[in-house]
Amino acid sequence: MKTEKWLRLSLVPLVAALVAACASIGRPEGGPRDETAPVFVRSNPAPGAVKVTNSRIDIIFDENIKLDDPSNKIVVSPAQKKAPAISSGGKRVSVELRDTLLPETTYTIDFSDAIRDLNEGNILDGFATDFATGADIDTLRISGMVFEARTLEPAQGMVVGVYSHLDDTTLTSMPLERVAKTNQLGQFTIRGLKPGDYHVFAIDDRNHDWHWDRSENIAFYPVTVSPSSKAVEVTDTLTDSTGADSIVARAATAFLPDDILLTWFNENYRAQYLKKYERPVRRALTFVLGARPDTLPVWTIANGPYAGRTLDDPGIATTERRAEGDSTVYWLRPAELVAQDSLLIAARYQKTDSADRLVWQSDTLKLFFKEYKSKKQKKAEEEAANDTVPPEPVFMNLTCETKGTQDLNLPLKFSSTEPLDTLMASALRLEMQVDTLWQPVPLGAAQRDTLTPRVWTVPVKWEEDTRYRLIADSLAVSNIYGEPIRGFKQDFTTKKMSDYGSVALTLSDVPRDTAGTPLPVVVELLDNRDTPVKTVAAKGGTAMFDYLAPGKYYARAFLDVNGNGVWDTGNMADSLQAEDVFYYPKRLNVRANWDVNQSWALFETPVDLQKPLEIKKNKPKTKEPQQRQTDEDDEEYDENDPFGNGNSWGNGSQYNNAHRGNNRVTGTGGMQTVKTRR
Repeated sequence: MKTEKWLRLSLVPLVAALVAACASIGRPEGGPRDETAPVFVRSNPAPGAVKVTNSRIDIIFDENIKLDDPSNKIVVSPAQKKAPAISSGGKRVSVELRDTLLPETTYTIDFSDAIRDLNEGNILDGFATDFATGADIDTLRISGMVFEARTLEPAQGMVVGVYSHLDDTTLTSMPLERVAKTNQLGQFTIRGLKPGDYHVFAIDDRNHDWHWDRSENIAFYPVTVSPSSKAVEVTDTLTDSTGADSIVARAATAFLPDDILLTWFNENYRAQYLKKYERPVRRALTFVLGARPDTLPVWTIANGPYAGRTLDDPGIATTERRAEGDSTVYWLRPAELVAQDSLLIAARYQKTDSADRLVWQSDTLKLFFKEYKSKKQKKAEEEAANDTVPPEPVFMNLTCETKGTQDLNLPLKFSSTEPLDTLMASALRLEMQVDTLWQPVPLGAAQRDTLTPRVWTVPVKWEEDTRYRLIADSLAVSNIYGEPIRGFKQDFTTKKMSDYGSVALTLSDVPRDTAGTPLPVVVELLDNRDTPVKTVAAKGGTAMFDYLAPGKYYARAFLDVNGNGVWDTGNMADSLQAEDVFYYPKRLNVRANWDVNQSWALFETPVDLQKPLEIKKNKPKTKEPQQRQTDEDDEEYDENDPFGNGNSWGNGSQYNNAHRGNNRVTGTGGMQTVKTRR
């Protein structure tokens, strides 16, 4: 892929970042509310001090402060084996390092956004102090942001760090050399770096060992970085007691790179083992594994008349596998097998051992089912046994999911409490009302769900705005045990075409593979919870969504590099990033009988500004009045504008797509030096 065709993100002038981090902030005199963050006054040791031997750091601010979640937000670099003791009181913060200080080492205490003033909660974001145990102090820095690869949510509180050397075991066994944590916006700055080349990672480090474990979330930068600095001139705006502003220029230092973009993923690694087995009802056995198995287990009956038969034998059980692939339900078929209170199952399955290898495991499992019967139930059964009147037949439940109205683009859908051998369309009668008469409607062949044998669909060619009735005769359908349904009749009405809207998204700036062919793109239409409601593969550069109910929607796309139609996560062993995700930056307002047509350049909007604020979950924390204003602004939409507004937080962006090149395609941009064990 040609990265020069990709958007270069809109760089915020470097001076803006430096003003935020370095300017002396004057406190307003008078006024109804304090809007200024605490100001650093002094510390012991002083910032940049060398030859430090004391492991206690005391910091004084100009007002009383409080710490927000210090144990998680405050991080010491290099990473500490023993958590530091952190305390605060009044204007003072104290940090006591419990690890022995290393010689000739630069230490950084990074507070991220943990410091707030006591009264108003104004956040001092990005505050850090450093010192060195040797005669020299390392001052280089690298900065950037971390997002979740699947949802582009800013990653809050994630550990970001570097290695200067990387081999097959470093990532999974050695602590990161220099570390920082992301703030509420997903931003990070790693300080105290020496000149050199570094590999950059982000991990969620759930067990606090400062290195990656396969079950943890991880992000990696596809190329090594070399930190540097340069002298720049910045301007500060100063306000005096009269409210007059003045602009002052001064010299400052810029640290680069400051636009590293990391997107974290989870390999979905889970150890394989037999997690649970049970007999929740007499007719069914359930087996739950720790992960989707690479090779299916073998479950063999070990007692009774069907000993030696496997549960995957269609004559023994009907199989129901869950979509996740880690659990299976077997509905026992033979009456003698169902009647057995105690079943022994010879299990043979793969299990992950301590060396992370799959080995075969054999167990004998005991599954019991003994129904508890009250005295009243027992008496009723005795009376029924002596009664000459035949007992009332046992019925199963068959449910049609259509209630009241039927979508024109959807089939009839049925679910049963227990599996059906078949669902014959002849067992159902569908009629439509024409004037005052009911006319029969032909039904297509019923289709069983591939995973759940208790779910069936029946295709129908619907007429809009028409009343229908569905009739199922008693005894017309039965489950695998020969138990019939009760007859039922259900009336409903189809929707009108004018009830629906549509959205057409025409995509541009789609990356190409090595042969020059545009990569496949899958587009998801989302609700206000960031949940897909419809998914389509773009055809001819356009993603078309028909039969949409009026409402507010959003859109997300991903590069379907392998063409399997689903989003694929990354893999560290292969230095493989997760498939790239993009959000359409505005809301799509769908109205009845209205078509929305919109062009979408995937790389046009900076990554950190793509996801609309309304569906962001990791929003920055604000004070109460500010939050109310945000909510009020969110309501100011023109309902006649199908695209809504594209508000997002942040003052701009310096995070682009330059290194989002999906190395699944060309192999370029991949972190070829990273090789870890599976």
